[in-house]
Parts: sequence; C-alpha cells; structure tokens
Amino acid sequence: MYIIVVGGGRIGFYLARSLLAEGHEVLVIEKDPRKCEHITEELGSIALRGDGCEVATLEVAGTGRADMLIAVTDGDEDNLVACQVAKYRFGVRKTVARVANPKLVPLFQKLGVDCTVSSTILIMEHIEQEVPTHPLMHLLTLSEANLEIVEVRIPQEARVVGLKIKDLPLPSGTTLSLLIRAQQRPQIPTPDTVLQAEDQVVAVTRPDQEEALTRALTEGEDQRPRRSPSWARRAPSPRRLPSSTTPRRSWCPSPASRQWRRRWIQAWPMRGWCPLRTALRAR
Repeated sequence: MYIIVVGGGRIGFYLARSLLAEGHEVLVIEKDPRKCEHITEELGSIALRGDGCEVATLEVAGTGRADMLIAVTDGDEDNLVACQVAKYRFGVRKTVARVANPKLVPLFQKLGVDCTVSSTILIMEHIEQEVPTHPLMHLLTLSEANLEIVEVRIPQEARVVGLKIKDLPLPSGTTLSLLIRAQQRPQIPTPDTVLQAEDQVVAVTRPDQEEALTRALTEGEDQRPRRSPSWARRAPSPRRLPSSTTPRRSWCPSPASRQWRRRWIQAWPMRGWCPLRTALRAR
C-alpha cells in the first residue's frame, strides 16, 4: 500500500517508521529542510520537501496512485486542505487528518475527510475509562455506515431500572447489542431482559442519536420534564403604554369641588394673606 504522510514532525516521523516496518511504501512531505534531512538520515530517501497543500507538490509525490493520505501537520487548516486536494483532485480513496481542536471534527467529516484523529478526544476517552464521569463512552466509530458503538452505564436512580428491553424508549435506529453485569458473564440482551442498576450496555446508534440514547437510559424520575402550572402557562397581559397621540387631560376642578374649597377658605381663621384665597377671588 502506497501511503503519503503530510508533515514530517515527531508524529509524522514515528508514523512513517511504523508504516515502513509493516512493509508499506511511504513518502513524507515536509516544508522544513532540517526535518527532511533528519528523516532521510534515519529512514532513508522517503522525504519530499514541499507544501502538502499545493497541487504541484502532490502531483510530484504521485498522489494519483496513492492508496491513502495522512495529514499530521500542526495546523488543522493545512490538514484539511491537504485531504481535500488529495481526495477531490487526485481521487485518493482514504484520507486521514489530525485535528488539534476537537470542535472541528464534525466540520472535517462534513467536508469529506474519511477519518479524523483528535488527541484531545483520545485522552478524554482514556480518562473516562479510568474515572467514569459521563454515562456514555465512545468505543468505536463506523464512519462508512454513519454508526457508533457506545457504552452506557445505568445509574441507580434511572427510571429504566426494572424495565424490559422491549419497553425502553430507545431512539430510532438504536440497537442494544451487549449487556455487561457485575460478577456475571457478558450476555446478549433479549426483548425480555430486565435492566438493573450499574449495568453496562453496549449499543449501536447514529451520532445524532447519542443524546437521546443517554437521556433514555440514564434520566431519573426527578429529571422528567414537568408541566408548568396553569397560572405559569398563561400569556402575560400586555401593558398599556401611554400613547403619544392621546391628549392629556388638564386639571379642571368640578363646580362642586370649587364651591367647597371657597367655603373652606372663607371659614378659615386667617390673619394674613392667603395665595389660594386670592386666586379664587380673582376667578
């Protein structure tokens, strides 16, 4: 198998050495002349100096007859471009890209990269195996079939404890293929198998159904969505705002109130000037 490795750093060097040990034909494309010289001294004349993102360099490397291209440079953008040029310009059947940022993995897959390798995701998976902090753990990705093999641990407070497999609210396209129970041999679950707390379930599902599968197998009774009371579901009444076109009402006392005030002022024992009395007399 003819394999082209784009990037002659530490990862590219050890990857090329391992592939050579397995008997593959390997060519490493690297920009840095020092790295090319080091690869040539250690592994032989398998290094090509150039940019793995350029069509001219890939054409010199014979990418048209390559069975696989692996991009392991330090830049995610360079790895993506190299895989796209190899796949859509030269028709390489299999492309593999190293992804430093795990958030870019879905983007790489949508843009045609066959396989993505993220060191961050791999480290997190090993940590989850040793210290399980998340109920769902990835085991294997079947990119061609758009399926994933995952493992879900059933917590004690899950509402599926005591239910049969046929009564579980599983998402569409999900199959429970293996059941691992403490101090027992692994078994293939049947529709009448009853789940217990701390069971480990191996399932085959689609990537877009992972969250639904996790909720179906791990949610407890207190995590069910509750319906809000009737008073909370009522739409709030719109507040009436003052309209700019509505004329303001000027203060104008009624004749009855005016007469009462006049009598009150006249009965008031006054020894000086009262502005309100003067104003009423002026009317």
